[in-house]
Amino acid sequence: MTYNWDFHGVWQNSDLFLWGLWISVVYTFGSIFFGIIIGFITCAARLSGWRVLDIAARCYQELFRCTPLLVQLLWFYYAFPLLVGGSIDNRVAAMLTLSLYVGAFYAEIFRSGIVSIDNGQREAAAAIGMSPMQSMTRIILPQALKRMLPSFINQSVIQFKNTSLVSVISVADLAYMAAVVNGQTYRPLESYTIMALLYIAMLLPLTQAADWIEKRLRVSD
Repeated sequence: MTYNWDFHGVWQNSDLFLWGLWISVVYTFGSIFFGIIIGFITCAARLSGWRVLDIAARCYQELFRCTPLLVQLLWFYYAFPLLVGGSIDNRVAAMLTLSLYVGAFYAEIFRSGIVSIDNGQREAAAAIGMSPMQSMTRIILPQALKRMLPSFINQSVIQFKNTSLVSVISVADLAYMAAVVNGQTYRPLESYTIMALLYIAMLLPLTQAADWIEKRLRVSD
């Protein structure tokens, strides 16, 4: 059977695709911003030496890393309001869930980068009179950031793909808008092909940039 492709009617709704793409970008960068903050706080708790903080941070990480993002989105939007006795806007639920999810991964990236630095450098810094904060900011972090960067970039690229799941709680991202266009035109193949091509157009340069940065860092080691 030969399928007759017809993008004309679908592309008449290009404004919906572009708006959905913009929303996906907003949720990507917004969740990355909040995720970095959450990740640093969690990382600090893990490295604080306080057992209670370490256990609490570890529990948060395992909870969000060991459950699917789709399940988390559904839980925060449908179940969480029942616990607090109120309602939560779908956009707030989406940003909160995405931020907590990526923050759990960022925390492990940050922690792994810091603990990978030889402990002898901390001891040497202390021997010349540096405080723990000075040794962290001047010696440990500059080296750790270099090791964190490839994993951080890769996780951030994955986060853009993760935003497609917010469509299940009716957030008007690219995936949601593709479904809307399909409902108006009854052209699922064309609608979802355009959606896929837009994701590729956004993600391919990012993945290539991530590979280039990783290679440059490997050469400079």
